[in-house]
Amino acid sequence: MNLKLEKNIEEKVNQWMGDSYDSETNAFVKKLVDENRRDDLIEAFYKDLEFGTGGLRGIMGVGSNRINKYTLGKATQGLSNYLKKVYPNEQLKVAISYDNRNDSDTLAKLVADVFSANDILVYFFAEMRPTPALSFAIRELGCHSGVMLTASHNPKEYNGYKAYWKDGGQLVAPHDTNVIDEVNAIENNQQIKFTPIEKNIELIGSEMDDLYLKMIKKLSIRPEVVEKQHALKVVFSPIHGTGITLVPPAFAVWGFTNLMLVESQAKPDGNFPTVVYPNPEEEEAMSLGVAEGRKQSADLIMATDPDADRVGVAVRNNKGEYQLLNGNQIGCLLVDYVLSSKNEQGVLRDNDYIVKTIVTTSLIEKIADNYEVTCYDVLTGFKFIGELMTQKEGKETFLVGGEESYGYLIGDLVRDKDAVISSVFIAEMTAYHKEQGKSAFDALLDLYLKYGYYKEKLIALTKEGKSGAEEISSMMIKLRENPPKTLGGIEVAEVKDYAKGVAGLPKSNVLQFITVEGDVISARPSGTEPKIKFYCSVKGQLNSKDEFEKLSQELDAKLDRIMADLN
Repeated sequence: MNLKLEKNIEEKVNQWMGDSYDSETNAFVKKLVDENRRDDLIEAFYKDLEFGTGGLRGIMGVGSNRINKYTLGKATQGLSNYLKKVYPNEQLKVAISYDNRNDSDTLAKLVADVFSANDILVYFFAEMRPTPALSFAIRELGCHSGVMLTASHNPKEYNGYKAYWKDGGQLVAPHDTNVIDEVNAIENNQQIKFTPIEKNIELIGSEMDDLYLKMIKKLSIRPEVVEKQHALKVVFSPIHGTGITLVPPAFAVWGFTNLMLVESQAKPDGNFPTVVYPNPEEEEAMSLGVAEGRKQSADLIMATDPDADRVGVAVRNNKGEYQLLNGNQIGCLLVDYVLSSKNEQGVLRDNDYIVKTIVTTSLIEKIADNYEVTCYDVLTGFKFIGELMTQKEGKETFLVGGEESYGYLIGDLVRDKDAVISSVFIAEMTAYHKEQGKSAFDALLDLYLKYGYYKEKLIALTKEGKSGAEEISSMMIKLRENPPKTLGGIEVAEVKDYAKGVAGLPKSNVLQFITVEGDVISARPSGTEPKIKFYCSVKGQLNSKDEFEKLSQELDAKLDRIMADLN
């Protein structure tokens, strides 16, 4: 081999052309070598896939840095070995679900086979289901663990492996690193049990859907409002994903009678033919829904990502035009709706709490303070919200939680963000405001008048491959070694380096810069995508709704100045 590869990469390439891999894999790697495709070999083998904030995620294909039979088999064998160490005298049980992505079903069956071969009882969803349905099933079936095959909102080339613990939440410390140690201890494919024991695999059918829908219906805060506003015009798109399986039934159970689908995006399809990215954060991904909403004069437009744990929203603004709400705005509206409704009903308790992540708007905390409800901050990644919920179970009562990346949860039926529950709650909230003669946008302006106008901007820079990972690392090093003294012409008053530990939180590769005016700017490499993200939050005083546009433009200019300084 004369490709001048680094030694560790060359060793992996030779290994994957060996007898412990199937002939198809051998042939593919040999083809890359024969054709001198050095860059492709580097990207496929320069590292092993690692668990991030969302588990294992990567491009599907051959190689140690790819999602395939061997990387998932190794991960599952490592997880199986760890479960046996933690629960040595129990009949182990796991649940497995998968989304609409290409090969998700076959990869999920592969994972089920490996678990079953390790004498672990597998509850396997017979058909694709959303991530929150898996979290719910783990808890209902008393499982020790679970796996979801999904790459969330990533492009079609990606897939992923979300690992869950017995509480229904994603793996957190120490389990995440302990599982990685077990995975790394597997030296060859002969240690992976690929041959299934079929009797250990039991299918999950519609009975779990029925139980989930029955349970979430009990979460409704104002069923009488839904009854009055049952014909609320709601346009919904699953963006070719799993939302189609549970969101429409949830609306029916909730009592809404006028849910209209974006038909061109209603059919599950792993190629996502109508969008560039199946991400409800993106204007382009929401465009067909907005077009249908205009056609139907909808009160509310919503779309969920492929595994239906995140939801995007569009509503009419004060000009009568449809406007996309960002994740912070949706979260603020949900928190205010839940807390104000429970306060009005006299059911708020001293031990109630809400949760947000450190990069999510501080407006949520202001709303919680107004109702004298504790607001906890956790690291970025919904798994940390789930972890806190488990820690406080039986001692404090979780009401609502969320993160700026469009993930929310109301009630404690699951331990992950849930776009099914969020969707029906957003509709109920919209129905309530409509009953009061207001739109959801009017309600948002009311929040700004009461607490101040908090405005946020996110810049995500994509840096693919080995060189991209090195570039992201270099950016963070430079920011640590030479932190900005001013941003947007405003003095930086405080620097928080979460890698050193802040406010009792676990260490994390996040930097925050707080200005003398209270602006918060965060830099954070993504744990699930080849990106580095810069979050910026500024605040202005809104004195009347008539001033909203002017103040919005002023805050936009301030955000741009700050981001320009960061660049």
